[in-house]
Amino acid sequence: MKAVNIKLSLAENVKYFVNIANKYPYDLDLRVGRHVVDGKSILGIFSLDLSKPITLEVYADHCDDLMEELKPFIIG
Repeated sequence: MKAVNIKLSLAENVKYFVNIANKYPYDLDLRVGRHVVDGKSILGIFSLDLSKPITLEVYADHCDDLMEELKPFIIG
């Protein structure tokens, strides 16, 4: 499993993130505090507090292709 912090501050960013995430076969979750949603669900993501950093958890060990494409959203 890989975990990184991301920032999705604009609605366009959420749409772009979901489009990228859905191109890959990996299971991924987004976590803010105790709330966890499917990282491929646009409605789930909009239910999170997007003003805070979001933890992206990818349930795969070799997901460098996905991480490379998500670089614009990764913080820290």
